[in-house]
Amino acid sequence: MLQHSIQHGQEAPSLWVQQYAHLIPPGGDVLDLACGYGRHTKWLSSQGFKLTAVDKDPNALKELTTYGQTLCHDLENNIWPFSNQSFDAILVTHYLWRPLWPHILSSLKIGSVLIYETFSAGNETFGKPSRPDFLLQDGELLSVCKNLHVVAYQNGFLDHPKRVIQRIVAITPTPHQTIQSFSLSR
Repeated sequence: MLQHSIQHGQEAPSLWVQQYAHLIPPGGDVLDLACGYGRHTKWLSSQGFKLTAVDKDPNALKELTTYGQTLCHDLENNIWPFSNQSFDAILVTHYLWRPLWPHILSSLKIGSVLIYETFSAGNETFGKPSRPDFLLQDGELLSVCKNLHVVAYQNGFLDHPKRVIQRIVAITPTPHQTIQSFSLSR
């Protein structure tokens, strides 16, 4: 039996990220948080965005220096490294460390985009992550983003590979913002 496997870090960018990247201002500064081997850093760079890729694994960051700035940093055991910076977009996939929420939200510029996608409660029936500390609770992203304009949100089961995820795209409101519509497609 022949098995096809994709080398870690060579996976295609998330369809969720691809679907909503058009909301990021052209040429915008994007923070790819806990970027791993950089599938999103590489793709977003190819779309003309300026990337800052952060991960605690120096080996994962080695090949990303041509795609933007890189920072080897343990986000869970050190201070937030972007206290004096803000971004046009912050991207997080397959990562959850709840103490970072206030830092992530405060690092978004006015009118900027948060794209977040990670595992949710129920995923433990299909494998890892399975610890509650690493699984979003039902509606948790909606609660965290309650002061943002939610453009899209999903919480449910995906089949390939089997997993339960929660994902959101939200935009920081501008002062005195009236009801605003955002394109759901490119």
